[in-house]
Amino acid sequence: MAEILDGLKVSKEIKAEIKTEVEKILEGKRRAPHLVAILVGNNGASKAYVNSKVKDCEEVGFRSTLLKFPSTVSESELLEKIDDLNKSKSVDGFIVQLPLPDQIDQEKIIKAIDPRKDVDGFHPENFGKMALEMDTFLPATPFGILTLLERYNIETKGKDCVIIGRSKIVGRPMSILMGRKDFPGNSTVTLTHSYTKDIEEYTKKADIVITALGDPHFLKGSMIKDGSVIVDVGITRVEDDSPKGYYLAGDVDFDSCSAKASWITPVPGGVGPMTRAMLMKNTLIAYKTSVYND
Repeated sequence: MAEILDGLKVSKEIKAEIKTEVEKILEGKRRAPHLVAILVGNNGASKAYVNSKVKDCEEVGFRSTLLKFPSTVSESELLEKIDDLNKSKSVDGFIVQLPLPDQIDQEKIIKAIDPRKDVDGFHPENFGKMALEMDTFLPATPFGILTLLERYNIETKGKDCVIIGRSKIVGRPMSILMGRKDFPGNSTVTLTHSYTKDIEEYTKKADIVITALGDPHFLKGSMIKDGSVIVDVGITRVEDDSPKGYYLAGDVDFDSCSAKASWITPVPGGVGPMTRAMLMKNTLIAYKTSVYND
């Protein structure tokens, strides 16, 4: 039976460490780190996620600002606000919650963010630095997975790692990071996706499987080998007859996979809390390296 990679527990430890650093900053009569979140429209999941980030800021002692725009906001208006935030000496990092409405070019918005304040790690400059193994902001979810593997001392060197999903936010950066010359890293990485024939052929040989599909219960116990490490990034609302009307499901069929794996992340309580914690970590890094904190 697999042991649990407890993202909720580790994320609390990380936020406690950040809070201690912030307390020292405040004792030195310096301002608190400041994170700004931009929310466009009324998407329920986006609103819940942004609100959780605001609560995280309060928990660690950051200053936070939530800027809300209607779904009808123009691209030029949003770019103007981003320019203001780039220039603000009181803002260390900011995020634009995705997805954005159709009238807005998402890539143009991401490119407009000052890379030094891009705490989501999505800017091409930061992505390029990551690929070149240079110091930079890592995307929060991959950063969270790496940290979880590190804290549990999961051996990755020389291991076969299969990534399922090639999104710019998780799959693609994860494939780069697991192959880097560092710990966690030094794995032999296979990136699989919707055009991969017989994914099971790859997952059955993998020492580590990281899945980010958004396809509930996709990975079954019959698709993995004994003793493998399973990291489940997926989270989907599945309708049921419960009072809430749904339950949260990962990409992994937890019962069958946990019977064979050595380590596994739960959903919820695995990768999700780590993503939020690493956004706080990136904001603290941005604060420490800010040209305005002299």
